[in-house]
Amino acid sequence: MFGRSLKLFRILGFDVRVDISWTFFALLIAMSLALGFFPAVYEGWPASTYWWMAIGGVIGVFFSIVIHELSHSVVSRAFGTGMTGITLFLFGGVAEMKSEPESAKAEFFTAIAGPAISIVLGVVFLWLASFGGPEPTPVSGLVGYLGRLNFVLAVFNLIPAFPMDGGRVLRATLWAMKGDIRWATKWASGLGGLFGFALMMAGLWAAFAGSLVAGLWWFLIGMFIRGAAQSSYQQMEVRRLMGGVSVRDLMHKDAHVVPPSLTLAELVDRYVYEFQQTAFPVSEHGAFIGVADTAHVKSTPREDWSRLTVRDIMTPPDKAPLVDPSQDAIVALQSLQQSGADTLIVVEAGRVLGTLSRGDVMKLLGLKMDLESA
Repeated sequence: MFGRSLKLFRILGFDVRVDISWTFFALLIAMSLALGFFPAVYEGWPASTYWWMAIGGVIGVFFSIVIHELSHSVVSRAFGTGMTGITLFLFGGVAEMKSEPESAKAEFFTAIAGPAISIVLGVVFLWLASFGGPEPTPVSGLVGYLGRLNFVLAVFNLIPAFPMDGGRVLRATLWAMKGDIRWATKWASGLGGLFGFALMMAGLWAAFAGSLVAGLWWFLIGMFIRGAAQSSYQQMEVRRLMGGVSVRDLMHKDAHVVPPSLTLAELVDRYVYEFQQTAFPVSEHGAFIGVADTAHVKSTPREDWSRLTVRDIMTPPDKAPLVDPSQDAIVALQSLQQSGADTLIVVEAGRVLGTLSRGDVMKLLGLKMDLESA
C-alpha cells in the first residue's frame, strides 16, 4: 500500500513506521489548528499560543493514531494473526497483517478494538480537560480538542466501508453468516468502493457549491477509500494464491557470489551486465559478509570504479536485504516493497543459498492469477 517508509520506534514488539505522505498530513493539521480552529474557538490569545497548541495537537494526533492501530495489532496477535507493524500515512494509519484472520471472531474483535480504544481515549482526554476550571486555558483547550478528535476518529472508522474498521466488522458479520471469507471480502470491499465513490461525488458537489477546500478533502478521502477497498480484495486474492509458497520454492539456487576484492569495474562488466542482476551476495572464505548492489555502484564516481573494490561499497550483513528460505513468498514480497530493494539474498546459518527477486514472485503470481482466479 505504501512506498518507502521510515521506522520511528518499536513498541510491544511492533515496528512503528511513517510514510513520507504523513509529513504533509501533519503540516496540514498544524496549519488548520493554528490558523483556523484554535483562533475561532479561543479568541484573543497570542498567535504563538495557537502555534504551540497546534504542535501539541499534531503530537496528540500522532499518538492517538498509533494507539488506535496498536490496539488492532495487540488483539490480532492474541488471535494468532501475524502483524508486520504499524505505518502512518496521509489519511491516518494502518496495522499491517501478514495474513488474513483465522476466523470471523478474530476479524470482529480485531476490527472493533481500534474504535473502542479511541472512545476510551476520548473519555480520558475530556475528563482531563475538565480539571482546567470554568475558564479555558491553552492546556485544557488542547486536551479537549484531542478528546473530541478521538470520538471523531472512532465514529469515522466505524463507517461500514471496507477496509475501514466498520467495513471489517461488516466483513466479519458476512463471514460468520456464510462461512466464506472470500465472498464476505468481495461484498464488503464492493460496498466500501461504493461509499468511496459517494464521498467523491459529495466532495465535487461541495467544491462547486463554494466549499473548495472541504470538497477537495472529501474527494481525496473518497478516492483513497475506493482504491483501498479494491486493493484490499486484490491483496486477499494474492495471499490466497501464494499460500504455501515459500522463498525456497522460488529462489535462484545458482546465486552468483562475488569476492570482496573484485573492483567495481569488474563487478559491472563480469557480473551485472552478464547476469543482469542488481544485487550480488559477497562471500569470503565461504562466509557471507555483505551485499553489493548497483545502487551503490551508481552513486560512486565512474573514475573510481577501477580503484574501489566491492568491499568498499558493500552493505554489511546486519543492514542487507536478507530473507530466510522458509519465509512465505508473499511476506518476502512485502519486504521488497517496504525496503525498496529489488533482490533479497537468501541466507541460512550464515551461508548463501540463493537470491529472490521481485520479478520471481510476480511471475508466479501472474501465472496463478491467470490460471486460478475465478
